[in-house]
Amino acid sequence: MTAADPSAAPAPPLRGLRVLDLATLFAGPLAAMMLGDFGAEVVKIEHPRRPDPSRGHGPAKDGVGLWWKVLGRNKRTMTLDLSAPGGRDTLLRLAADADVIVENFRPGTLERWDLGWDELSAVNPRLVLARVTGFGQFGPYAHRPGFGTLAEAMSGFAAITGEPDGPPTLPPFGLADSIAALATAYAVMTALTARNTTGRGQVVDMAIIEPMLSVIGPHPLWYDQLGYVQPRTGNRSRNNAPRNTYRTSDGSWVAVSTSAQSIAERVLRLVGRPELIDEPWFADGTGRAAHAELLDEAVGSWIARHTREEALAAFEKAEAAIAPVYDVRDVLADPQFQALDTVTEVPDPELGPIRMQNVLFRLSETPGRIRWAGRPHGADTTELLTELGLTGAEIAALREEGAV
Repeated sequence: MTAADPSAAPAPPLRGLRVLDLATLFAGPLAAMMLGDFGAEVVKIEHPRRPDPSRGHGPAKDGVGLWWKVLGRNKRTMTLDLSAPGGRDTLLRLAADADVIVENFRPGTLERWDLGWDELSAVNPRLVLARVTGFGQFGPYAHRPGFGTLAEAMSGFAAITGEPDGPPTLPPFGLADSIAALATAYAVMTALTARNTTGRGQVVDMAIIEPMLSVIGPHPLWYDQLGYVQPRTGNRSRNNAPRNTYRTSDGSWVAVSTSAQSIAERVLRLVGRPELIDEPWFADGTGRAAHAELLDEAVGSWIARHTREEALAAFEKAEAAIAPVYDVRDVLADPQFQALDTVTEVPDPELGPIRMQNVLFRLSETPGRIRWAGRPHGADTTELLTELGLTGAEIAALREEGAV
């Protein structure tokens, strides 16, 4: 799982898979990163004069963007101006030997450069083209600029997030992009599996608004059948209680969940309110949710009299569900995350040893790993063009044209 000891690792499961990452900010590049984590050869293609904006997103150290170190890991980097004739021809040569292309240009952009599905599939009928956009390839909004924030708003997520008397709340990170990246990686692997049967590739049309809608629950069905529109409930749930965050005596916060009836009963016994278990409404989650104020008072007052460590220990002994509310400092210090190597150390020639999230899951026989962090803009351009069969004179001509 770690990047530190790759010598004895078996061949990763996606070794031999070639991916061209043409996408930027953030879903497409993150999906390509996930494929690279499990052995795919990923080539990140950026404009020669306009690098991927993620290189400048968020904090930097010594002028090196830190977000890119994660998003660009396990990718070789080259520059290519796809709108230039030499850039177009070079991409077609790369595509002829690729398995997957991931792109997130507005619909019609590749076609305007004569790099649409017709041209790409003509040079490689087995190619899978993953097109990741805000609103998909067709429909009245297809040509609008689309970002994850818009998906978080339009999917219904923001409408149900926040306090009942407060405004709709957006997440402070790229939630919709991340969910779309997971969906894109899954879609690519599904298309590749289909290729094993049909012998042909296909187009993946990923609209960022759709995966976000899929993960927020059965809201369309609830409305369709009951006319029910879920309101904002803060940290509470309409399906069970107690379920909230509670402050401890030392100023920390913990989260309690009682989705299972048995857990709810254990919590109420632990906090000294066993009489509530005998109430008729306590017998199911919906009934408990209707009495959330009472249950929150019972649990919250008990937790407020104990430190975080005392509360965690008592809940663990009672086999009740609780977790501390962590910030990143707590995550890095937590023994469970450390045991899983969830945040691992990666050597980097620009910054030295750096820590970042590890690969997404563990495989017992063919694990993924981080081979390197994000590389400088265009670092592998000459090497990749040489591997493609271009001569020094041809590479010089591309540079003269501004295509690389």
